[in-house]
Amino acid sequence: MSSVSAVNTLLSSSAPTVAPVNISSILAASAGTAAPGIDVTSAVAAAIYADNAPARIWEGDQTTLTNQTTALTAIQTATTAIATDMEALNTLTGPLSARTVTSSSSDVTATAAEGTVLGDHTVVVNSLAAQGSWYSSLESSPTAPLAAGSFTLTTTAGPSATFQTGTATGTAGDTLTDLAATINSYISPTGASLGVTATVVSDSTGSRLAIVSNSPGTAADFSVSEPFTAWTAPEMSSGESLGANSLTLTSAAGTATIATTSGETYATLATAINSATIPASYTSTQSSLTSATVLTAGSVTTIQDPGTGQTMTYTAVAGDTVGDLNSAIAAAMTAGTLSPGVTGAITGGQEVISSGSTALGITVATNDSVLGAMGATPGITVPLGLTATAPIPDSDGNTNLTIAGTTPFTINEPSSTGTAFQFTQATAGTDASIIVDGVPADYSSNTVTGAIPGVTLNLLGTTSGSQVDLAIGSDATQVSTAINQFVTDYNTAIGLVNTQFTFSSATGSEGALASDPTVVSLQSTLEQALNYVNTPATGTTTVSTLNDLGISAGNDGTLTVDSTTLDNALTNNPTDVQNFFEGASLNGFANSLTNTLSTFTDPANGAFTVDLSGISQSSANLTSEINSFETNYIANQQTVLTAMYSSAEIALQQLPQEMQQLNSELGFTNNGSSSG
Repeated sequence: MSSVSAVNTLLSSSAPTVAPVNISSILAASAGTAAPGIDVTSAVAAAIYADNAPARIWEGDQTTLTNQTTALTAIQTATTAIATDMEALNTLTGPLSARTVTSSSSDVTATAAEGTVLGDHTVVVNSLAAQGSWYSSLESSPTAPLAAGSFTLTTTAGPSATFQTGTATGTAGDTLTDLAATINSYISPTGASLGVTATVVSDSTGSRLAIVSNSPGTAADFSVSEPFTAWTAPEMSSGESLGANSLTLTSAAGTATIATTSGETYATLATAINSATIPASYTSTQSSLTSATVLTAGSVTTIQDPGTGQTMTYTAVAGDTVGDLNSAIAAAMTAGTLSPGVTGAITGGQEVISSGSTALGITVATNDSVLGAMGATPGITVPLGLTATAPIPDSDGNTNLTIAGTTPFTINEPSSTGTAFQFTQATAGTDASIIVDGVPADYSSNTVTGAIPGVTLNLLGTTSGSQVDLAIGSDATQVSTAINQFVTDYNTAIGLVNTQFTFSSATGSEGALASDPTVVSLQSTLEQALNYVNTPATGTTTVSTLNDLGISAGNDGTLTVDSTTLDNALTNNPTDVQNFFEGASLNGFANSLTNTLSTFTDPANGAFTVDLSGISQSSANLTSEINSFETNYIANQQTVLTAMYSSAEIALQQLPQEMQQLNSELGFTNNGSSSG
C-alpha cells in the first residue's frame, strides 16, 4: 500500500475510537511547508481514555464502597464497645460487685472480694501474731571458731534437729556463718524443713546467731535447747530455799515439768525429779465410738514424742472415720514419722492412743468434737529416766543439785558451770487474738481471712480493747468510671451514625451509609434502648431509669451525665444502682441492651457482618469487571490503535518524497508551474 493509501485508510476509518486528525497539517506537510508527523502516544492515550469511561464509573463505585466499609467498620467498633461496657456491668465480678472497706483506725485495714455483702463490722485486736525467735551468746565475730558443743532445735508441729558446734569432725558449724548456712539448708529425713531462718547479727560488741520462725503463730513456734548428760544447779547457801518456779526437763522418754513452791530445798526437788513420769497413753473423753464413727471434717489430731520430736499431724476430711485415723497412725509408725510402738485403737467405746512402750512417752492433742479432749490416761506412764541428787550440806551448810542421764537431756535453766555456746528466747511464737463482731478468735497470721466472709483483715497494731469499725461498701469510683465509659462509647456510636444523615455542602450529599438499612435500624435501636424502665418484682427502687442516674439524652441523641445525681445514687443507693443494671438475676438494663445489640454485633450472623460481607462482595465483583474490561477490550484496542497510528505516521513521513516524484512525472516545478 502506498503512503497516500495508508493515510486515506486512516482518514476514512469509521472506528469510533480513532482520534481526529488535523488534515491541514497533513496537506502542509505534503507541500513541504511543515514537518509532517503524528504524536502516536498521545493519540492512542486520548482514544483509550475515551474507551475507559465505563471503568472510571466502576472505579467511582468502588470508592463509594470503600467509604461505606470504612464508615460501617467504625460504627461496628463503637457499637461493640457499648456491648462490652454492658457485659462488664452485667457480671458478678465486674465494677458493680467491687467493694471498698473503710476502717476507723490505722491499726486494722481490710480488703473485700467482689460481691461481698455490704455492711458494718467491728474488730478488736488484743494481740498480734508474733514469730518465735532465739539468739545465741555473743561471739567476737561471724567467723570466730565456736567451742565444741551441741543444741537441739525443736519445732512445735514439725521436725527437730540437733546441731554440733566447734571444729570436731561432723559438726554443723565451725563459725556462726557456717552454722547459719547449715540450719537454713537442713531437710529432715521425711523431706521437711525446720521452718526457720538463721542469720548472723553483728554490732560493735560482737556477733550473735539469730533464729526466727518463717511464719507467726504458735503452730510455727520452736524451741532451742542444749542437751546435757549432767547438769549442776547453782550452789545454795545455808538458810536459802527455792522460790516458786518450774523446771522443764526433756529426756529420751519425753518432757516433764516439775513445779517448785516457795521454801523448797534441793532435796525436795531431787525427789520430785526422780519420781517424774511421762504420760504414755491418751484416751478420748467421748465414748460409744466405733471404727465407723465419722470424724469432724477439718479437725486436727497431733501425736508427738517430745523426746525425739517426731510428730504426726492428721487432718480429717469429709467422710473420714476413727478407723481411718488409726490406720494413719499405723502407717506413720511404719514410715518412721512416729516412734515405734505408737498405736491407735478403740477400747470400751473410747479412742486410745498409746506409746506402746515402757520407755516412751507421748503427747496427744485434738480439736475433733467427735473424739472430745484426748486426756492423759491416769497411771499409764513411763519414767522420765533422769537421776537427781542433792548432797548433804557441807560444813558451811552449802548444797547443790545435780541431774544426770544415761542419754542427753535438756533443761530450761542454765548450768552453774555454764556452756560455751547458749541460746536465749527473744519472743515466743503466738497467735493473733482478736474479737470480730463480738466473737473471740485466734489466728496464726496478722493477715486474717475467714473471720468476715469475703474480707481480708490486715492487723497492724493492737487496739487496747477499743473496737475498730469497718464499713464494707460499693466501690463508687469503679462504678462511676464504668458508667461514664458507657456514656462516652454510646456518644461515639450515635455520633458516627448521625454523621451519615448529615448533609455535606462539600460533597453535596449525605454520608455514604445514609440509605444503609443497618445504620438506619441501629440509630432507632440506640435511641429506643434509652427508654428502659426497671420495675422490681417486689418492693420499690430509687433507680428506675437512666434519668435517675443523671443520664439524659440531647436533641442529637447524645448523652450527658449529671455527676452530682450519679454520685448521690452511688453513695446512697448502691444496691438500687446495681439492680438497675443487673436486675434480679443478671436480667436488667445491661442484659437488655447487650441482647439488643447482639443482632448487630454477632460475629457470625450480625447485621454488621452481613452488611460488610455484601459490600466486600460487591467491591470484588467490580474489581473483576474492571480487570476483565481492561484485559479483554482496552488492551486489544491499545494494540490496534498503536498499529494504525504508527502506520499513518510512516505514511506521513514518506508523503513529501512521493509528492515530489509525482510532480516530476507531471512536469511541475517546485513553484507549481509546468516545465513544458
